[in-house]
Amino acid sequence: MNIDGVNTGVVLDHIKAGKSMQIYELMRLDKLKCCVAIIQNADSAKYGKKDIIKVDGDLNLDFDILGYIDSNITVNIVENGRLEKKVHLDLPETLTNVIKCKNPRCITSIEQEIPHKFRLVDRDKKVYRCIYCDAEYTE
Repeated sequence: MNIDGVNTGVVLDHIKAGKSMQIYELMRLDKLKCCVAIIQNADSAKYGKKDIIKVDGDLNLDFDILGYIDSNITVNIVENGRLEKKVHLDLPETLTNVIKCKNPRCITSIEQEIPHKFRLVDRDKKVYRCIYCDAEYTE
């Protein structure tokens, strides 16, 4: 299979296999007017299998979304066909409007305009809690 390289844009590499569509939806990549390629289940020496997303065009990245979905993602920023910058992600300390509180008594259930904010409480187990009601987020 042959997928062209990116001239000016972003390559998201080392995405956990099967997570690329979640990134596609959360980052609203379907709204872009440029070329987007999703490669799923590519061979990886490091992870066995991985997904890759290539965006050939300008893209404002939300590193919090990417770090939350998979902190092993490598963000490669390409300009004029050359790698300009490589960014390694980490779990974000706070998340805003990435996940939603499921507690029916939380203020975010009553007041829809309030942003859903969560803080990281356990990095090893990837546990986030709502800043308003302290409910633990579960997928």
